[in-house]
Amino acid sequence: MIGADLLAKAALIGAGGTIILDLWALLLARAFGVPATNWPMVGRWIGAMPRGQFVYESMAAARPVKGEAAIGWIAHYVIGVCYGLLLLAIWGQPWISRPTLLPPLTLAWALLVAPFFIMMPGMGAGIAASKTPKPNAARLKSIVSHSVFGLGMYATAVALARAWPLA
Repeated sequence: MIGADLLAKAALIGAGGTIILDLWALLLARAFGVPATNWPMVGRWIGAMPRGQFVYESMAAARPVKGEAAIGWIAHYVIGVCYGLLLLAIWGQPWISRPTLLPPLTLAWALLVAPFFIMMPGMGAGIAASKTPKPNAARLKSIVSHSVFGLGMYATAVALARAWPLA
């Protein structure tokens, strides 16, 4: 059963990091007016992929997809859980049993390739937000968000290591 416990903890670590990221985005939006990621637009992008549409000039101009908000939010959490599982795959049970900060931060920063080179270009923002009005601000927001996600995975792992030690 240790395998199932380990997988569950890894999935919870990814979900926990995602929740902390969402709380961070909510704080930024409410306190400073910084817009959060538009998950329905991400859902529109993902939802159009089965029709063969992967790249857009503008997501706002793209045809809406049924259930795009749900698709976007579900994808956001599935990706977070997958990142938790990837953390386990790379650093293994020793890290989950005694978490340290560097592995989740390293993973979160390495995975910036996904938004910079897949999501942003696919959604019409260019490589690393190069086609946006303020590309450096968008890049910094992504770097900070991924850092918060990494910190969130670490905090979740520490809490789980204390509350649910592996046998």
